[in-house]
Amino acid sequence: MHMRRTPRPIRPLRASGVLLAATALIVSGCSSGSSTTTAATTEAVLTALPSATPSALAPYYGQKLNWRSCGVPGFECATMKAPRDYAKPGAGDVRLAVSRKKATGPGKRLGSLLVNPGGPGGSAVGYLQSYAGIGYPADVRARYDMVAVDPRGVARSEPVECLNGRAMDAYTQTDTTPDDGRETDLLVEAFKKFAEGCGAQSPDLLRHVSTVEAARDMDILRAVLGDEKLTYVGASYGTFLGATYAGLYPDRAGRLVLDGALDPSLNARKLNEEQTAGFETAFQSFAKDCVRHSDCPLGDAGTSPDEVGRNLKAFFRRLDKEPIPAGDPDGRKLGEALATTGVIAAMYDETAWPQLRDALTSAMRNNDGAGLLALSDSYYERDADGQYANLMSANAAVNCLDLPAAFSGPDQVEQSLPAFEKASPVFGEGLAWASLNCAYWPVKNTGEPHRIEAKGAAPILVVGTTRDPATPYPWAQSLASQLSSGRLLTYVGDGHTAYGRGSTCIDSTINRYLLQGTPPEKGKRCS
Repeated sequence: MHMRRTPRPIRPLRASGVLLAATALIVSGCSSGSSTTTAATTEAVLTALPSATPSALAPYYGQKLNWRSCGVPGFECATMKAPRDYAKPGAGDVRLAVSRKKATGPGKRLGSLLVNPGGPGGSAVGYLQSYAGIGYPADVRARYDMVAVDPRGVARSEPVECLNGRAMDAYTQTDTTPDDGRETDLLVEAFKKFAEGCGAQSPDLLRHVSTVEAARDMDILRAVLGDEKLTYVGASYGTFLGATYAGLYPDRAGRLVLDGALDPSLNARKLNEEQTAGFETAFQSFAKDCVRHSDCPLGDAGTSPDEVGRNLKAFFRRLDKEPIPAGDPDGRKLGEALATTGVIAAMYDETAWPQLRDALTSAMRNNDGAGLLALSDSYYERDADGQYANLMSANAAVNCLDLPAAFSGPDQVEQSLPAFEKASPVFGEGLAWASLNCAYWPVKNTGEPHRIEAKGAAPILVVGTTRDPATPYPWAQSLASQLSSGRLLTYVGDGHTAYGRGSTCIDSTINRYLLQGTPPEKGKRCS
């Protein structure tokens, strides 16, 4: 399924042909950190690890980072080692890319602020250098060293790779609304080919890219940086990563901001279905806005949001039968799959709605698919040379390890179609079929749904947006209620995540928490 990151260049958490980005793993209390699988029930709770560092991990916790220039003014880079397998610390390392920008002052330095933009698969280092390290509020950057680590398997940290550019082009164009058995077989074959590519190119790493392992890596980084507690801002999937850290190390959880929260207690099918409803909520907002403008190709002032949706769905069906030119030098045309992804990409941020109107107008009235193709390419992180970042590969690798597959085969998808199409008449069918991808994953999942309570942790700030497409607001409510010290901050508005999106109320509340440790009063709402 689809998800994304945080304000600014937000990227998909889950994209076409991928499951959802909220996944979970139950960790036993043994010092090795090996995992135990339990029944998929919300009664399961993530267990804290022992507070004492196991002797086998001491070399990792005691390592010194060799900071160097990384070619981006003001930023330093380093490589950190972590055990590939926490159950066997001596069996090999994984090398993780770290970057920081030191606190600028004035004011007393408060330590390090680790940021993660979500995904899974989003580059935290890229996000730090392109936005957080220069765009976060000046008061925050003055007091904190801004720090990021690409999680294992992501971007600069031994990236998982599945398909080359040309093969990814074919994969992203696969029809996810099959009309017959032949098209269903083609979709299944595409999922299998993607999974086989991941298994062939990253066979060992693929078993060790779970969220729990990434959270344990963050604790090594915390220690190496010299911080007693972790201060952290995570968006989208980054909220699951941060909450997992708090669950494993409640006594080391400092000021944690979890923006655009995921609910770790839900299974993959429920997560995908509820996210589908979230995209429908966002689309309804877009539809109401679209018909207020004279250039809306989906209706006029008298057109209801439901009718706007039917008009868009009819357009998708036309593209399914006959893709249109898109001016692509590699010869790609705009078919239903890429057009749907382009529309979904614009649901993450209401400032993209005018661009979406223009793209739809060009496609529907002028038979020119270039605008929607550009939106889709930005979502998939495809560059002008036809190469893809490893976002989609890492996304699937983490999600398929963190949770049992949403569906075991096409029959289960077909049985669930009515529920998905009820959740979203526009996107439901495609997102149901896209949720099949983990059924063919080459390694077995190690995680299950669970609650995260983090008993004993300092106050944790959970932020939810009422019309968030990718992380529906009820997920933030659920996570805040699970966390023993959770405090919910609500943004009444559109878009994915809230911090840095223009609400002075949200930003000042989060800044106060980061700088003073003061969480908002219960029930705090902003608009």
